[in-house]
Amino acid sequence: MTSALHIARSGIDAQDMRMRIISNNLANVNTTGFKRDRADFESLMYQNFSQIGAPTSDSTERSTGLIVGTGVKTMGSERMTMQGSLQQTGNALDIALDGPGYFMVSLPDGTQAYTRDGAFRLSEEGELVTSAGYRLEPQITIPQGTQSVSIGEDGTVSVTLPGQADATDVGRIDVATFVNDAGLQPIGGNLFLESGASGTAQVGTPGAEGRGRVQQGSLETSNVNIVEELVNMIETQRAYEVNSKVISTVDGMLRYVTQNI
Repeated sequence: MTSALHIARSGIDAQDMRMRIISNNLANVNTTGFKRDRADFESLMYQNFSQIGAPTSDSTERSTGLIVGTGVKTMGSERMTMQGSLQQTGNALDIALDGPGYFMVSLPDGTQAYTRDGAFRLSEEGELVTSAGYRLEPQITIPQGTQSVSIGEDGTVSVTLPGQADATDVGRIDVATFVNDAGLQPIGGNLFLESGASGTAQVGTPGAEGRGRVQQGSLETSNVNIVEELVNMIETQRAYEVNSKVISTVDGMLRYVTQNI
């Protein structure tokens, strides 16, 4: 009976964690470049009460055994990196990646971070920065008085200055890719850090060697599917209720034993 309570409790804990992940997905349904997470589960160790294949006589052996599991746990959360839809904004400094890759930004402590959020702005020095003020790497500065900014699919940034007929290149936006981008460490603020699981960043030109192309005037929306998440939420709720029912049932069985035996 105690084991049944433990198994049901592990199921409740696992479903609670899954609901937290689903809740975070839904909360970020409108977050630029957000990638949904999925909960992964694994069974806990098994108790072997009767070994499979154990002899039952001189010439026979068990075809099955009595091996009972002890529950479930949340093994981890996996980020699903599928491409989100591209939404046109008309803002020249909004850029999206159509395909694999991440923009590179510099944190205040000098650490390099990575993001799919291409909602860039100009700092007071004319540098391209994120909405939190983190500088895009490599650094790109837009000259004062620029009339228009053009960003090509290969990341080349060109500006048109007063009195000039031809555009002037001021830099290029590079893109970083990873062998396992699901292994990047999220730190909030739409930012990720390189980890041992992600592998080393491979930096290069957008559109080359499998990297995504830059789309100016667009932002990548979240890849969260609301209908799918709602279905997952209902499924999680039902699993949680069933495990709660198991605890109530076992508690009633134990109460009966203590009162009648």
